[in-house]
This record gives sequence, structure tokens and C-alpha cells, in this order.
Amino acid sequence: MMKKIISVFMIVASLIIVTSVLAEDTATVTNTLPTTTTTSEKIACVKTAVATRETALAGAITTYNTAVSAAYATRANELAGAYSNTTVKAVQAGVKVSWADFKKSIKSANKAWVKSKNETWSAFKTATKACKSPVGVSDSANSSSEMKGQ
Repeated sequence: MMKKIISVFMIVASLIIVTSVLAEDTATVTNTLPTTTTTSEKIACVKTAVATRETALAGAITTYNTAVSAAYATRANELAGAYSNTTVKAVQAGVKVSWADFKKSIKSANKAWVKSKNETWSAFKTATKACKSPVGVSDSANSSSEMKGQ
């Protein structure tokens, strides 16, 4: 009889311990879950990410255009200087330098544009992933429509 009482006591004690541990785990899980976000809040999050992306891309293309314009202006000045020479050899050397400098400048502008564009789109994708928006809300599929660079 005593063995049965001890067994029942052990079972009840075990149940009490397990129940209290489960209750603590449930409370911990409940307290760490994020608050529910509505669909409109998720869309607003994507809207903010799009605005940030577009501002960054606009700045990057402005920088690109400024660099390309400067490359053309420099080329024009260097060519004017090259054609100020009076010998064919001097003109050819000046033209060669002018065009080499132009190509380097354009290549550098393109490289900077592509880097900025890729970084901006990557940041956008990370931001929209954090929004946990419904499928089809983001316009990431259109990233291939961006200017490629040369």
C-alpha cells in the first residue's frame, strides 16, 4: 500500500513539475513572439523601401551623368589641345591620349554606376524581405530594366 501511495505521489509531483515547466516555456514563447503586422503595414514598409531605393538610384545616376559629362568635357579640351599642334605626330599623340583618358573615365563611371545600382537593389531586397509583405507586392522582378552601364 505504501508503495502505491509513493508511486501516486511521485506521479503527481512529476505532473506538477512538468506543468510548471510547460507553463514557463509557453509564457516565454508568447512574450517573444513579434506583434502581428497587418497587410497594410507590410505594404507601407515596402513603400518606404521603394522610396529609399529610388532616391539612392536617382543619386547614383546623377553621379554617373556628372562623371560622363566631365569625361566629354575633358575629351573636348584635350582634343582641342591636340589639334593645336602643328605636326601630325604631335596631333596623333594628343588624340591618342585624349581618347585613352576618355575611355578610362567612362569605364570608371560605368563601374561606379553598376556598383551603386547593385548595392541599392541588394539593400532593397533585404529591406523588403524584412517587411514580410504578401507575394507580388515588391517590384524586384523589374531590376533587370535598369540601365546596364557600358
